[in-house]
Order: sequence, then structure tokens, then C-alpha cells
Amino acid sequence: MMKNIFPILLLLYLVLPYGTADAEQKIVAVQSLQIKPYEEALQGFQSVCNVKTEEILISGQEEAEIVKEIRRIKPDMILAFGVEALSKVKKIKDVSIVYLMVLNPPNSISKQENITGVSMNIPPEKQLSSLQKVHEVKRVGLLYDPAKTGYLVKKALYSAERLGIKLVIKEVHNPKEVPATLDSMRDGIDAFWMLPDTTVVTPETVESLFLFSLENRIPVLTFSDKYLELGAMISVGIDAFDIGRQAGEMAKEILSGSNIKNLPRVDAQKAILTLNLKVAKKLGIRVNTNVAGNVRIVE
Repeated sequence: MMKNIFPILLLLYLVLPYGTADAEQKIVAVQSLQIKPYEEALQGFQSVCNVKTEEILISGQEEAEIVKEIRRIKPDMILAFGVEALSKVKKIKDVSIVYLMVLNPPNSISKQENITGVSMNIPPEKQLSSLQKVHEVKRVGLLYDPAKTGYLVKKALYSAERLGIKLVIKEVHNPKEVPATLDSMRDGIDAFWMLPDTTVVTPETVESLFLFSLENRIPVLTFSDKYLELGAMISVGIDAFDIGRQAGEMAKEILSGSNIKNLPRVDAQKAILTLNLKVAKKLGIRVNTNVAGNVRIVE
């Protein structure tokens, strides 16, 4: 009888998975705020990466306190929600860090080999093609600060050429330059593309931008739904749940043994197109609402 037990135990050892490995893994999810988009992103993450996750809210905490708390937990991975969380944890070099819900990831992490993630940036080609589907355009204007979104404009130029769109581009280096530079474009563009550039987009410049749009009947393509209420006609925004899913796929690979250095940082895959028909009517523009894919209508 004992002779038969050893082969059975050996067989079980060889064929059964190491059931306790995943159960012992831990992830720390670091958030600056508890807001709905972060919650949706975490749900997306957990839909594909079912690993024990402990959440840390860092609002009001010093960097040293946050690092100390993470060290206490001893996680296998850090999940950083938003640029503030990423900035607080990036000095940790011996734990894999996956970021998400970060707009324009900072250059300071470019050489860190333990960091990867999913930005909130929608690829330029996807944004411009969404604009083309709802409104015929040939010349699209944009303002940018080379220090903030220069890399994005390089991608945009390539994408626009592929789509047969001429980009009319002008640099600004201070928010005060925006109104006059914008006004110089009035006779040369069919639409204005609002980039997530913190020099171009400020509370003061936004008012000038939408006044320019209304006076010249030039529609604005933006990156966030919140600007639809202020006067943008089209928004191409992110799907927080899907960004979380993308980050979850990355995390699964890393926790399974893949080298984080081999997982490049990526942009959001999925975009949600929103049309503000009320603004379109004010501008005297007829838009095509029969667009396939993820489209929302605001009236």
C-alpha cells in the first residue's frame, strides 16, 4: 500500500499548480483621492487581476509617511492612481510600480526601470479620426507649449498626415500669449484641437477659447467631458474601467514573472466620443450622429 502512495504524491506535485503563490501576493493601491473614475479603474483592474489589494489614501500625508506605510505592508507591486500618487511612490526602486489614470506621465520617470503603466492620453490618430467621422475638417488648429506637449504634437503631425488633415500649429510659452495667438488662426482652420497642455488650458484661457469658438463658428475638440458644458462640441475621453483593465493585464504579467522592463508604457486603448448637439446648433454645424462605437450624445 505504501509503495503506491509515493508515485501518487509525486504525480500530484508535478501536475497541480502552486495554489498558494497567487494567494500570498499583495498589491498596494495608492490614491490621492477617492473619486468615481479611480473606483472604476480599480474595478477594471480587479476584473483581470484577482490579487489581494490594499488601498492607501495619501491625501495630506507626507512622502516619508507613505513610503513607510508601503514598506510595512511589503507589497509585491504598487498601483499608483494619478500623477500625485505616482510622484509620492516613484522613489521606491525595489518594487514594481504600475501607474494608471495619469495624464502626461512626467519625464522624471522615463529612466526608471521598475515603472510602467497606462496613461490617460488617447492616441492622436484616434482623436482626429473621431472628429472626421462627425464633422468634415481639412485644417485643424492647435496651440502647445513644447516643454509640456511637444512629444504629443510630434505624434499628432504624423497621424494628421495619414488622415489627410493639415495641422495649423503655433507655440505658446505663457498663458498670456494664448488669446492673441488663437485669434491669429481665425481665418485658417475648420476646428480647434484642445490638447491637455497646462500652459494652454487654464481657467482664464478656457474662457477666451470658447468665446473664440462661438464668435468664429469654429468647433472645439477636447480631451475631457467637463469642457462640453463650457462650449466644446466634441470630446474624445477615456474609459476608466478599460484603463484599469489594461493595467491589470500588465500586473498579471509582472506578477507571473515577466520582467517589467519588457512591458512598455502605453496610452489608453479605448475612447468614448461625446457630442454636444446644443453647441453644434449654436455654431450652425450639422454633425453626423450615426457613428459606430462608443458614442454619447449631450443635448
